[in-house]
Amino acid sequence: MSHTASWRNRLVHIHPDHSRIARSAVWVSMFALISKSAGALKEIAIAYRYGISNVVDAYQLTLTLVTWLPATFVAVLSVVLVPALVELRAKPKQEQARFLGELDAMAISVGVVFAVLLYFSWPFALDLMAHKLSAQTSAMSRRIMLGMTPVGILMLTICVYAARLQAREKHVNTLLECVPAMVLLCFVVPWHDASSPAPLIWGTTLGFICHAVILGVFAGRADQLRARFRFSLSSPQWPHMYRAVGVFMIGQLIMSLATPLDQYFVAGLGDGAIATLGYANRVLGLLVSMGAVAISRATLPVLSELLSAGDNVRARSIALKWSLLMLAIGGVMVVVAWFLAPIVVKLLFQRGAFSAADTVAVSGLFRWGLIQIPFYFSVLVLVQLFASQGRFKAMAGIAVVNFAVKAVANFFLIRWLGITGVVLATGVMGGSAFVCYLSLTLKKTGPL
Repeated sequence: MSHTASWRNRLVHIHPDHSRIARSAVWVSMFALISKSAGALKEIAIAYRYGISNVVDAYQLTLTLVTWLPATFVAVLSVVLVPALVELRAKPKQEQARFLGELDAMAISVGVVFAVLLYFSWPFALDLMAHKLSAQTSAMSRRIMLGMTPVGILMLTICVYAARLQAREKHVNTLLECVPAMVLLCFVVPWHDASSPAPLIWGTTLGFICHAVILGVFAGRADQLRARFRFSLSSPQWPHMYRAVGVFMIGQLIMSLATPLDQYFVAGLGDGAIATLGYANRVLGLLVSMGAVAISRATLPVLSELLSAGDNVRARSIALKWSLLMLAIGGVMVVVAWFLAPIVVKLLFQRGAFSAADTVAVSGLFRWGLIQIPFYFSVLVLVQLFASQGRFKAMAGIAVVNFAVKAVANFFLIRWLGITGVVLATGVMGGSAFVCYLSLTLKKTGPL
């Protein structure tokens, strides 16, 4: 039998679980391309209108602080909720609706608590993070915070709706992630005052509101449930949720400090440094989404279903194969993106207030940031496996180790390499995560 015929035979007899993951990954990749294209247009508009300025410094710093706690909670919920909602499908409709209603109410309540904490702690957080930025930038950041406070509440609500869709293997939530970017774009483009953060404030807040409303409608249609708000915790699913969220939250909370940590170190380099790093991370984010979002959202429902049926060996085998495949795909993407970096950054940003010198600075950072891509793609598959197995203690422990690696790498590399050291430290952290997850997976340990 020829090699071609052999490969054709393998493809014909591929396991249905691999086919489900591949189909879902293709759809999510297509939706992510559309969504991130909208994000790219938004970044182009911001670069054209503001360039590398103190307005962008203030906006990106404020967005980081406003979304820090909610994003940490979202990172935990998005992993914990999907397996729980997959299991919930076997329960009576009334029980499903009760839990979802309580979950919606809990998301809003936690978001309000985070918003209140943010408001009262803002002066201290800003003094810590922006100690070397100008007084004008700090004052602008305070103004932006007041207008963007609702974003944190909306993020938690959006996370719940997205998990409901993902548990049903519906991936329209990935497509709808373009809504905040499109709304923000509509505010930034017609605005002519490059010294005003108003379009960034209004566009961001209203964008998240529209996203939450539309996603809620689709989630209700997907699971055919009408969940009414219930400010109680009487559903039998909550004890498991407490344990999973509580353990995982510790590690994720520590891990979430990586972004503020980067901005803390970069802020010490003066005005413009945060904006430069932000643009580089935005381009990296476009690249990451095409693989990372697709594979994580495609594998989690399948792995959860297999483990719910007790097929641990099959789930582990699938996760390892897809993890190694994503490592290889990530490596190829790094090589291609490294050569295309200056062209892509120039195409995206170099117009208006964004100069050729800014292109050189951003593309250089972007290239070093590519080191994290293969590790990130590969680790995401194993994260879905660990979450489906309920191994949240192991995940929390790995998060603590990774943050320690990141902090040490930042401390030394930024002194040796300047702002380049920050993105290089992220690559070191990615390698550490890959080694930790792969080692524990190969040990064949059960749920922790």
